[in-house]
Amino acid sequence: MKVILLKDVKGSGKEGEILNVADGYARNFLVAKGLAVEATTKNLNDLKGKKESEQHKIDVEKEKANHIASILNNKEVVAKAKAGTGGRLFGAITTAAIADLIDAQYGCKVDKKKISLSSELKAFGDFNAEIKLGYGIGCNIKIKVIEE
Repeated sequence: MKVILLKDVKGSGKEGEILNVADGYARNFLVAKGLAVEATTKNLNDLKGKKESEQHKIDVEKEKANHIASILNNKEVVAKAKAGTGGRLFGAITTAAIADLIDAQYGCKVDKKKISLSSELKAFGDFNAEIKLGYGIGCNIKIKVIEE
């Protein structure tokens, strides 16, 4: 009997795979526990539509990441901060603050978890950061910390 797996089944296959299994195993275990459905033409068409939908979503996300990378690559983000004696900042410039500055200065929403700093930003000066947007797409930005 041909079945389409709805969930990962250890020893059998991954979600979305079409398997040819014994009738008893399919009826008594896989279908009974909701792990699979019979591979009818309707279910095969539903699976095909689901896979096309997932691929479309991935394509849209890649296009968005490429757009953001093209806007931000080698750009400079200016951060203003207060400092005490010796030029040391009160606290540090965080990735969340950098994400907010990118949104304010360039209009691009970037998740703070995707920003990688080479070192902590606790002093004035120029720093480099890498933004990893996913799908192997990334860009580098320069961060200039100046006195407020």
